Amino acid sequence: MNNSNLSDIVKVTAAILVKDNKIIIAKRGPGDALANKWEFPGGKIELHETPEQCLKREMKEEFDIDVSVGGYLGSSIYKYDHISIELLAYRTYWEDGEIDPKDHDDFKWISLEQLGEFDFAPADLVFVEKLQNGEIAISPE
Repeated sequence: MNNSNLSDIVKVTAAILVKDNKIIIAKRGPGDALANKWEFPGGKIELHETPEQCLKREMKEEFDIDVSVGGYLGSSIYKYDHISIELLAYRTYWEDGEIDPKDHDDFKWISLEQLGEFDFAPADLVFVEKLQNGEIAISPE
């Protein structure tokens, strides 16, 4: 039997992007393995790319916005049927641009109180809980 080891884990970033006390979340499209699940936007870290570089690139590719990346907020390891990931979350700041989603079905700006109303991808749930219990504050660092 093939046991997964740490080298099989794909590193993925997640933006905790707050604007006017609301957090951006994005809904995966129907063709995706996690179709209709909500997530904090981000994506796979490419070879020779830092997590911060990845988040900047992904936010530009997926939403056509420019961001700056702040503090590291923790990680979540989750084994899906199709992939094992380590989700690395970072405080992210909107710099420029208007949101134009390319890969997601939908996006929303939601309050902390609304987090529980959405069906999040399992790897993202760790950060939903940290936001809900105040471990991650939505006010600026």
